[in-house]
Amino acid sequence: MKLNPQQLQAVKYLGGPLLVLAGAGSGKTGVITQKIKHLITDVGYAPHHVAAITFTNKAAREMQERVGKMLPKKHTRGLTICTFHSLGMRILREEAPHIGYKKNFSILDGTDSAKILNELLGGTGKEALYKTQHQISLWKNDLKTPEDIIQTASNEWDRQMAAVYAGYQATLEHYQAVDFDDLIRLPALLLQQNSEVRHKWQLRLRYLLVDECQDTNACQYTLMKLLTGAEGMFTAVGDDDQSIYAWRGANMENLRQMQADYPQMKVIKLEQNYRSTARILKVANKVIENNPKLFKKTLWSQFGMGEHIKIVACQHEQHEAEWVVGQIVKQKLVGGDKTRYADFAVLYRGNHQARVFEEALRSARVP
Repeated sequence: MKLNPQQLQAVKYLGGPLLVLAGAGSGKTGVITQKIKHLITDVGYAPHHVAAITFTNKAAREMQERVGKMLPKKHTRGLTICTFHSLGMRILREEAPHIGYKKNFSILDGTDSAKILNELLGGTGKEALYKTQHQISLWKNDLKTPEDIIQTASNEWDRQMAAVYAGYQATLEHYQAVDFDDLIRLPALLLQQNSEVRHKWQLRLRYLLVDECQDTNACQYTLMKLLTGAEGMFTAVGDDDQSIYAWRGANMENLRQMQADYPQMKVIKLEQNYRSTARILKVANKVIENNPKLFKKTLWSQFGMGEHIKIVACQHEQHEAEWVVGQIVKQKLVGGDKTRYADFAVLYRGNHQARVFEEALRSARVP
């Protein structure tokens, strides 16, 4: 991978905390993987002192594959590339006795925790259960305890939920179990309260690379901060224009907080896009220009202007699906054997919109 000047600067910079503002399609995964290679082969970091933290298992796998192709086995032995949840679990398994847990504690999925909450709520129906589960998850991601909620509760519902939360947590402890949110919350609290354990993990993970940091919640950001210590030997990669997890407690303010917590932090912007033509970028920049922004950036491309974008008004969703499928069939006819169905994509906002397109494609015999 040939790096552009900004990407190269991001890979080489080791003068302290670094925020890489990576616009869409600007090659951020390449920067992270090249930086891992640089840290291990050029700077001399031992692989087990380097950790790259991603948000999804898919992103972690992709990164592991890329690094595997770039470095020989001996240079990746002990290297950590995993999600926040996996890292949290690793810390918890090792440090469980510090928080009164056995090392073989069990991890509950959403269905398991719903059963416990359902009993505590006395079976009040699906909607109340979902609302409670979501609220407790948000509180945990915000590092709030039941006691915190009771102290600040402004209404009866919050007070009742705080009591359910307390009961739920007591049940988890009794069963020697944790839920997904605890996998990050408990290590964050442990590192906050126990300087010996904190120091041990800071010495172990000496350089941290964090992907999609605009999607971190308070809990993940706290864990990251505790692991990197005052020196802040980390590279955080993110983009305030691509934050999509607010509903799950993600807080874009963490990017602003990062600047306050690390005043010496360097910011490098990746604005060259390798995915789209200039016209698509121009339209995208226009669509998001009124979003509240923490950092100003303008994506550009060297792929030329590209084709015009059509905006089509349809009468209803069936008409829309038929029009889209009609376009695909037409283009396929014009392109002949050179055009494959795999060259087309239909994007929609929510899964509930897929069905109309599926039906229209089926009736037009498009696979």
